[in-house]
Amino acid sequence: MALYRATARRRLEHEERERTARRETAWERARLAAELLKEDFGATRVVVFGSLLRPGDFGRWSDVDIAVWGIVPEDTFRAMGAVMDLGEGIEMNLVDVNTCRDSLLAVVEREGQEL
Repeated sequence: MALYRATARRRLEHEERERTARRETAWERARLAAELLKEDFGATRVVVFGSLLRPGDFGRWSDVDIAVWGIVPEDTFRAMGAVMDLGEGIEMNLVDVNTCRDSLLAVVEREGQEL
């Protein structure tokens, strides 16, 4: 039984290290996305929201949710594609606040963190 517990503990520790590393990578990608959106697409504000802000909730299958202000409508799809390309194993979602539901915007404003 002691061997089983030790193995389970090592597995959980390994999974926690992987989760922490993935979360750190996700933050790096979010910061890169903010820089890209501001420099290449003229974004005036970029905010990350969702599970990335809650360490215990960000897991193996979590994505990165980013809201953006100031992108002209003609560039929205190009900006989405550029942000998605930064993912490399982590799904990146871009929300244009000009077209999202009011309820989602309220969550972004209440819980989001500006980049």
